[in-house]
Amino acid sequence: MMLGGDRRRLTLALAGVATLAVVAVIGVVVARTVSDDRRTPAAATGSPSASPSASPSPSPPPGADITGPLNLLLVGVDTRVSVPGWEPHADAVLVLHVPAGLSQAYLFSLPRDLVVDIPAYKAAGYRGGRTKLTHAMSYGSRVPDRPKRPDPAQGYELLRRTVSDYTGLRIDAGAVLTFGGFDELVDRLGGVDLRIDQRVVSRHRQPDGKHREPGPGVGGYVGPQMVYEPGERHLNGWQALDYARQRYLPGGDYARQRHHQQLIRALLGKILDQDLARQPERVEQVVAALGDALLYVGGRRIVDFAYALGTLPPQAVTLVGLPGASVGRGNAYRGEELTAVGRRFLTELRAGKADAFLADNPKLKVKS
Repeated sequence: MMLGGDRRRLTLALAGVATLAVVAVIGVVVARTVSDDRRTPAAATGSPSASPSASPSPSPPPGADITGPLNLLLVGVDTRVSVPGWEPHADAVLVLHVPAGLSQAYLFSLPRDLVVDIPAYKAAGYRGGRTKLTHAMSYGSRVPDRPKRPDPAQGYELLRRTVSDYTGLRIDAGAVLTFGGFDELVDRLGGVDLRIDQRVVSRHRQPDGKHREPGPGVGGYVGPQMVYEPGERHLNGWQALDYARQRYLPGGDYARQRHHQQLIRALLGKILDQDLARQPERVEQVVAALGDALLYVGGRRIVDFAYALGTLPPQAVTLVGLPGASVGRGNAYRGEELTAVGRRFLTELRAGKADAFLADNPKLKVKS
């Protein structure tokens, strides 16, 4: 089944991490490719029935009326379907902002532990409160008369409202992403080339790719560990997923956010470099590999946004790292908050002055 079509209900199968936000961008490219194949006019195929007098006027392509600005919410979700009643948590929250004209874009992450005001949400019986951003997904997913069967679609909606309130940006569409198919997706693309910017020791994988065995303590593992050394590296599917999910490293979750963004742009570039738009059979392979990894939600079809963003090259996507600091009293950790510079970026972004602000604050730009 090709990507595209009407809004789909979010039904999450397995844990998703922030790394999978890349699949949303890939989905846009794939959808555009599929639609290109479907809208080839008869005259271009050499059909004898095509003639200037007989052919109807070509209709505008889907999404031709979309001129921006656009804001896409990309969410990596932590769910554990093997645990009865487990509520999904937003393990990563990324926003792709495309200004009017659709010639450039900014991709930034919000810390999963960002302390925010989560609005009341009647459908979940949630009265609202001030807590970590990651909980918006879990609180919103609650179904009062079905406590052991949370609804991630509701969770996404409450998260969307929370992000919109915090950033002041209208969210036009989004994607919730899961583990399923990601390894195969990267492998079908022949792996990905990434500049690893710091030494990363995996908590989850051995050097041969096998999962490490659970050990003592919360989240503990034992056995040899995969290590990613700095430099230009070629990663296969499980390596790309494993590298980008690590957060127990210098820089913590902020370093992990940076790695997510780098991987997104690297994979998008790989797809464009391979010219998938002219290889329908490869497109079908990519879509098959995606499986349930990409679950899209939006007021417009994904093919509409795909056409609108189809000419946006990876080099035009600026990766932005928003600095933050921990919040709490003494040793009591409450969460994270953006610094004044991080909050100011959002203000300037809404005002259409992001380029000038980044020129004055070049450290916010993430190197790919």
